[in-house]
Amino acid sequence: MCLGIPGKIIAINDANLLMATVDISGVTREVNISCVASKPLEKLIGSYALIHVGFAMALIDEHEANRTLEILKNFGMASEMLQGTQNVNLADKHQEDLGEHHEIR
Repeated sequence: MCLGIPGKIIAINDANLLMATVDISGVTREVNISCVASKPLEKLIGSYALIHVGFAMALIDEHEANRTLEILKNFGMASEMLQGTQNVNLADKHQEDLGEHHEIR
């Protein structure tokens, strides 16, 4: 399974190599746009694309891009919360193990 992250094409860097700059939630990256270059390159500026491993894989509309970013943001927050819970549980477990195996004075 692959995960494409929505990004907005903000500049064409090299028309011959089909390279562009995209903005992904405030972070800019250079990507290859050969998969989405079906119209004049200048018309791609302002478009949203799904970005995967340095390639713009497909064009999507702004609504879909924002919806996907919101879902990913919520997923990340949930993941961080779960990770924090696991870290606390592991720390507690470690303390319990120390108590069982070492005499605490």
